[in-house]
Amino acid sequence: MGWTARDIPDLKGRTSVVTGANSGIGYVTARELARRGSRVVLACRSRQRGEAALNRLFDEVPEARAELRLLDLADLASVRAFAGEWGEAPLHLLVNNAGLMAVPLATTVDGFEAQFGVNHLGHFALTGLLLDGLLNAPGARVVTVSSMLHLLGNIDIHNLNAEQGYRRWLAYGRSKTANLLFTHELARRSRDHDLLASAVHPGYADTELHARAGRLERNPVKERVARLGNKLLASRPEAGAMPTLYAATAPEVAADSFTGPAQLRGRAGRALRAPWTLDDAVAIRLWRASEDLTGIRYDAISG
Repeated sequence: MGWTARDIPDLKGRTSVVTGANSGIGYVTARELARRGSRVVLACRSRQRGEAALNRLFDEVPEARAELRLLDLADLASVRAFAGEWGEAPLHLLVNNAGLMAVPLATTVDGFEAQFGVNHLGHFALTGLLLDGLLNAPGARVVTVSSMLHLLGNIDIHNLNAEQGYRRWLAYGRSKTANLLFTHELARRSRDHDLLASAVHPGYADTELHARAGRLERNPVKERVARLGNKLLASRPEAGAMPTLYAATAPEVAADSFTGPAQLRGRAGRALRAPWTLDDAVAIRLWRASEDLTGIRYDAISG
């Protein structure tokens, strides 16, 4: 795929929300959407980091229409507050980008295992609560950032919160599988609506995800090694954001597609996808479990 950010169409009159937009591929995604005229909302957990990102965006794109709104995906009350402030205003693009990777065992405010809770349940709840706005916007899209590491394992529907043992990389892989199962079922439910759901992965991109585990463990050596690996091996955030920007804006994107580089880095195209992420029955079971855990129902596209 020879597609680049220069191929992004004119986005004037469209509104986008990007979670985790304060750094890495989330920031690049927000910046490039703003550069092409979209009004962009940076949905960030930290006010300080979010304001720094917003100021940087205005420095790089002075004509941008952008704003910061606080969102903590590890707290369903914060998700509800964000969506409540949004109301039913048209939303043309939701990029579910924020996430955790291979962190020590922890729980969200609501008691969910942190990686499953943030990477999947937080975005499941956010998308559901913003659904009216998405359905009110012609040609709306939901792009969810998964990972090639979803290949580490299928979800265990009987152990979603890792009560039966926690292995951080397996938990991460399962949360990324959940992202793809969510996209699969959302695409199915949206087939009679003007809403397109797709998923992407960035390959090995230079983001804060890799260093965060060391920081949470208070292990400066591990954090420095992760940052060094990013510099030596990872692609730049600009390259890592290309699959997201493509899925968000290219006219030929198909529902339930999965876009990303074939290797750790490189040009994006159709990505390798585990067959278990296309299992209708498992996707429906995960969807129903997610509704029960979050209390969020997608009544407008009940399927």
